[in-house]
Amino acid sequence: MSDSACSLELDRITCRFSSRDAPGTPYIALAEASLTVRTGEFVAVVGPTGCGKSTLLNVAAGLLAPSSGTVRVHGEALIGINRRSGYMFQADALMPWRSALDNVTAGLEFRGMPREEARLRGHGWLQRVGLGGFATRYPHQLSGGMRKRVALAQMLVLDPEILLMDEPFSALDIQTRQLMENELLALWSANRKSVIFITHDLEEAISLADRVVVLSAGPATHPIGEFVIDLPRPRDVAEVRLTPRFVELHTQIWHAMKGEVMKAYAAQYAPVDAR
Repeated sequence: MSDSACSLELDRITCRFSSRDAPGTPYIALAEASLTVRTGEFVAVVGPTGCGKSTLLNVAAGLLAPSSGTVRVHGEALIGINRRSGYMFQADALMPWRSALDNVTAGLEFRGMPREEARLRGHGWLQRVGLGGFATRYPHQLSGGMRKRVALAQMLVLDPEILLMDEPFSALDIQTRQLMENELLALWSANRKSVIFITHDLEEAISLADRVVVLSAGPATHPIGEFVIDLPRPRDVAEVRLTPRFVELHTQIWHAMKGEVMKAYAAQYAPVDAR
C-alpha cells in the first residue's frame, strides 16, 4: 500500500511490561502485531476482554512507546504523541469544573487559539452534535449520552486526521448507544476521517466499520483475521442488523473469534493454586 493511501500503520508492534506475578519474567501484551488503516477508512478492532485492544490504541496515539516495532503516520515514523489524531476514551474525560462549551474549546485554547474564535467553533460543534442549547451546562447536569456528545465534539473540534476511539459508548444503555452510533456515522460520513474503533461488541463493530480486525486472546496478542464489511452505506445501526448479510458476517467473524474468547474466559476463571 502506498504511503498516500495509508493514514496509520502499526508494523510488528511488541509491548513488554514488568510482571508483578512473576518478577523477572516480562508480560508480553502485544507480539508482532501489525495493523494498517487506509485514509478515510473506518476500522473496528474486536477481541476478548483483556486482550490488549487499548494497549494497541495507546501505541497508535503515541501515549505508549512499543518495546519493538514502528508506528507510521502518513508514512512518517511516529516519535512522541500522535498530534494528527484525536482520542475518545471509554470513561468520561470531561473536566467537571468546565461547562460543556468550555470542555469543547479546551483543546483549541491550549493550542493558543483566541478565546472568541474558539468559542465560536465550540458553539458550532455543540450544534452539530445536538447540544446547541446546553452550552452552559456542566457535566453533572448532562445525561450519559449528552456527555458522550460533548466528548465527541471535544475531539472533532480539533479536526484530527485520525480518530482513535476506545469503547466510547460501552457504558450507555442500548437505545442511547444506537443513537450515538448513528450520530458518529453521520459525522464521519460528512468528512471521512480514518478511524480505529475499539469495541468488545461484535454487532457494534460490524454495524459501524468498513473492516473488522480480530485480535487473539492474550498474552502475546496479535491480529488473527480481518473481514471486509460490505454492507451498503449510509447505515442505520438498528436496521442493518436485521439484514441477511449482517447475520452472515456476524456468524463468520464470531466463528473466527469464538475460540479466542473461550481461551480468555478459561484463563480468567482458572482455579488459583493455593499452595
